[in-house]
Amino acid sequence: MSGSAGGKPCKPRQDGRGDRAANGRAAITVPDDAPIFSRRQPWTPVAAVACLAILAYIFWSLSQNPVIDQEVILEYLFKEVTLRGVAVTLYLTIVSMAVGLVGAVILAMMLLSSNWVLSGLARLYVWIFRGTPLLVQLIFWGYLGIFTPNLSLSLPFIGTLFSVPTAQIITPMIAAMLALSLNEAAYAAEIVRGGILSVPRGQVEAGRSVGMTQFRTFRRVVMPQALRVIIPPMGNQVISMLKATSLVSVIAGADLMTNMQRVYSQTYQIIPLLVVASLWYLFMVSILTIPQSWLERRYGQSTARSTPRRKVRRTVAANSRATGLVGEEK
Repeated sequence: MSGSAGGKPCKPRQDGRGDRAANGRAAITVPDDAPIFSRRQPWTPVAAVACLAILAYIFWSLSQNPVIDQEVILEYLFKEVTLRGVAVTLYLTIVSMAVGLVGAVILAMMLLSSNWVLSGLARLYVWIFRGTPLLVQLIFWGYLGIFTPNLSLSLPFIGTLFSVPTAQIITPMIAAMLALSLNEAAYAAEIVRGGILSVPRGQVEAGRSVGMTQFRTFRRVVMPQALRVIIPPMGNQVISMLKATSLVSVIAGADLMTNMQRVYSQTYQIIPLLVVASLWYLFMVSILTIPQSWLERRYGQSTARSTPRRKVRRTVAANSRATGLVGEEK
C-alpha cells in the first residue's frame, strides 16, 4: 500500500482485512442488479405431491361412499327450504354484527372511562358473556319464558302499565339476535378498545388543544385512526358470526341448519343434507373472505410482507464488506 503523508509506511490493518488481501483472497463486489436465488428445498415438491395424493384419495373415497347420495345433494342444494335458510342466516349475521358493533363501541368507551362504576360494569359484562358458551346463552334466551313468564312494567302508586307473555316478544328469531349480538359485543369491545389505545395520546391532546370537545375529538381524531387496527380483525369476527348462526338450530331459529335438520328428520337423509349445509357455509365464507383480504391489504395489517430485492442486495453487499471480502486497491 502507499505510504502516509510523512513518508512512513502504513501499518497493516488490525481488523484482519489487510491480512486476507495479502493472502490472495480476491475482492468480491455485489452488483446492485445481481439476481437473488432462493435456497433449493428438494423435499417441498415431494410434500406437495403427497398432499395432493392424499386429497385426491379423500375426494375419491367420498364420491364412492354410498351414504353420500349425490342426487339428494343436487335436489336440495337450491331448493326453496335451503334458500330460505340461507337468507335467514345472512340476516342474522348482518343484524347481529351491526348491533354488536354498536354495543362494542359503547363498552369500549366504558372500559376506558375514568369512572370506576362504568368501567366496572363494562368489565362485568365482558366477563359474563365471554366466560359463558354461546350455546348456553342461546338456550337461555330461547327459554326465557320459563324464567320469567311475563314481561311487565310496574310503577309505585300506579300499578302495572302493561304485561305481555314473554313468548310473544322473545320469539326464536329475537332470542337468536339477542344472544348473538350481546355475545359479539363482548368480544368486539376488546378489539375496539385495543384500536383506541393504539392511537397516541398526543393526538387526543392536540384535538383538545384546538377547542374540540371530548366527543368530537373521539369522532374526528381518535376513531378514524383506530379503524386501521379495528377493521381487519372485524373481518374474522364476521366470518365467525356467520358460522355461529348454525347454533341457532337448538332453538329452531329458522336458519340454514334449522331447516336442514327439519328436512332430514323427515327424510332420514342426514349426511347428504349436512353436505348441502356445509357447501353453502363454505360458499358464504369464501365470499366474505374476499373483502376481508382486501381490508387487510388496505390497512396494512397483513403479516405476509415480502422483502424488497434491492434491500436484500444491499444487505448482502454490506455483509460482504464487513467480512473483508471487499478490499482496497493497492
